[in-house]
Amino acid sequence: MTESTSLASVLEDIARADSETALQDLRLKWVGKKGWITQQMKELGALSPEDRRVRGAELNEWRQAVLEALAEKEAVMRDEAERRTLASESLDLTLPGRRPAVGLLHPLTRMRRRIEDVLVRLGFSLAYGPQIESEWYNFEALNMPVDHPARDMQDSFFVDVPGLVLRTHTSPVQIRAMQQHHGRLPVKVIAPGMTYRRDDDATHVPMFQQVEGLVVDTHISLADLTGTLTAMVRELLGPEVGTRFRPSYFPFTEPSVEMDVTCAVCQGSGCRVCKDTGWVEILGSGIVHPVVLKNGGYDPERVSGFAFGMGIERVAMRIFGLDDLRLLYQNDLRYLERFQSGGGLDIQ
Repeated sequence: MTESTSLASVLEDIARADSETALQDLRLKWVGKKGWITQQMKELGALSPEDRRVRGAELNEWRQAVLEALAEKEAVMRDEAERRTLASESLDLTLPGRRPAVGLLHPLTRMRRRIEDVLVRLGFSLAYGPQIESEWYNFEALNMPVDHPARDMQDSFFVDVPGLVLRTHTSPVQIRAMQQHHGRLPVKVIAPGMTYRRDDDATHVPMFQQVEGLVVDTHISLADLTGTLTAMVRELLGPEVGTRFRPSYFPFTEPSVEMDVTCAVCQGSGCRVCKDTGWVEILGSGIVHPVVLKNGGYDPERVSGFAFGMGIERVAMRIFGLDDLRLLYQNDLRYLERFQSGGGLDIQ
């Protein structure tokens, strides 16, 4: 490097640089650790005070001008690189957009909400209880003592803690609701929730959802029960649905009846789902047993009541026309999305 080199020529070299590599070479050449300006500034100590002042000012001017020129050139190169990138990655605005996937409630959740909506409009309140229940609430309080043969009808899932069981129905909530009312009338509640039994076939699953209903008041009769259930089912399934009541037995009701509706798969002509009868059981019900009323804190000589319990899956089976309930629990979105329309009903 010669003393005849001018600052103007250095700045011109920087302006003509056509790549980041060339620009970096110029940076190292002039202001790097071994660059010409850096070395010149290190030699200032050998000069006289007056020459050091003059030469130092000149070198600082060079250094500042070179750094500014390098920064400006780097900015220009970045802008040019961005323009080239945008030109090569331009968006085709004529392509259709991608719609985001919108989640849907599970068909059984929508069915449960629909049932709750109908029963709340009939005057019921919602009540809840634990899924791990004591044997007293799950069996004994409902007129099923330890040696009662009705316990054989409900193969249960017991837990490690003695005296506890995964509830086999939501009927224990009936006892809890009566206790919470402390003898006040009327009691009119529904208890939706998960229940567990060791069943597994086309119309039974080991875990399923139930909705229990309970009404306790003075002068409650079987007519109140059948009228309420008929109004509920017609609201859920449509006014054209066929219904029938059959005598049955439940330890917590007396008398007891089961309610059937016409099979959704065969429309009453007979198939494997309805066992060729044309009917599918939808719920069990009856007049609350006096022992159950006593365990809930009520005098069966003064009040009476009715209760019913239905599996939400059974109602969904009727509405959606299903022939196997187990498919609802296999989490196949392709299958579940078939029921997003709600089977023709407004299920939200």
